[in-house]
Amino acid sequence: MTQLVAGIFVASTVVTLMHWLRVHDRRLLPLMGFFLMMAAAESLEWWHYWRSAFQVLGAACGLALLPMLDRRQRPRDPERALSPQS
Repeated sequence: MTQLVAGIFVASTVVTLMHWLRVHDRRLLPLMGFFLMMAAAESLEWWHYWRSAFQVLGAACGLALLPMLDRRQRPRDPERALSPQS
């Protein structure tokens, strides 16, 4: 079962990488890191030290993703933000 879950995480990493290559959205990088760390963690036995380390790194990637998903829209161009909407 663990190999199946690891395979799902590897497939998710590959799909995310292919999507990132197409759109170059920086929010996909921590998501890809999360999938990669979880795949590495699932490939190890439950008692292995590195399994816990990979899970902690996966959680860190997830936490790094949170500020990037902020719903407030920040203007990219300051001049466009100051100009009146027509």
